[in-house]
Amino acid sequence: MTPFQFLKKTAIFIIIAGLGIALTFCNEPEKKVLVKTPYGNMKIKLYDDTPEHKANFLKLAEEGYYDDLLFHRVIEGFMIQGGDPDSKGAEPEARLGGGGPGYKIPAEINYPERFHKKGALAAARQGDRANPDRESSGSQFYIVQGQEYTDGQLDTIADKMGQRRLQALMFEKITPYQDSLMAMRQRGDREGFEALIKGLEDEAKAELGDSADFEFPEEIREAYTTIGGTPMLDDEYTVFGEVEEGLNVIDSIAAVATNQMDRPVEDIEMTMEVIEE
Repeated sequence: MTPFQFLKKTAIFIIIAGLGIALTFCNEPEKKVLVKTPYGNMKIKLYDDTPEHKANFLKLAEEGYYDDLLFHRVIEGFMIQGGDPDSKGAEPEARLGGGGPGYKIPAEINYPERFHKKGALAAARQGDRANPDRESSGSQFYIVQGQEYTDGQLDTIADKMGQRRLQALMFEKITPYQDSLMAMRQRGDREGFEALIKGLEDEAKAELGDSADFEFPEEIREAYTTIGGTPMLDDEYTVFGEVEEGLNVIDSIAAVATNQMDRPVEDIEMTMEVIEE
């Protein structure tokens, strides 16, 4: 064998070996989470395009953080929520929903790729005024039940969501002018007041451009008109997974009796297991 033939053969072996390694990595099992409840189990797939939420959820599940916590907030036709560590062994009248692991997760909102169809797993968070960066709770999550919508209903919701975008931006723009606006009101300068507001509104509309006219893409419309969901939450919260098996469990939990705080009258505990497929 000549040196050239030896090198050629060696190179081919390295390439083949490399391909073998690559194929081994590609075939690594995917980690999923099995959420076990008294009403059955839900198998959840986590999205790769929300890596921080995925890693955090897997870590907490593997550590047993969620075991024996409650679905503490349940609203039929909307969602079921859990993950508050204060819910473990909580008294029946305890106010829940404020607990967490002591940290937040940066938002990973990937709309329209990820949206609030039935079975979507999303991170709970504080509202925009207290949390303008829309950071997620470190542990609290909700799973969407929602409802089915007609195209007409989705058009109405889209209009409202467009207005919500405009109002949020207007709030940001008006805040630095609050003292000036108050002074105009006090001296009865209605013309100046309205001119300033109109100027800020025009500026906000120009900044938003086409995004001010909110529209649901066709594939999302199809999901909301068939399996259902909660479209008014789109582009507001991080959706980081979905229920692959056990959608009926969401319906069963959502149908339970609740008190005035939307907490189930009878506790619904969860445990989680990380599985590989």
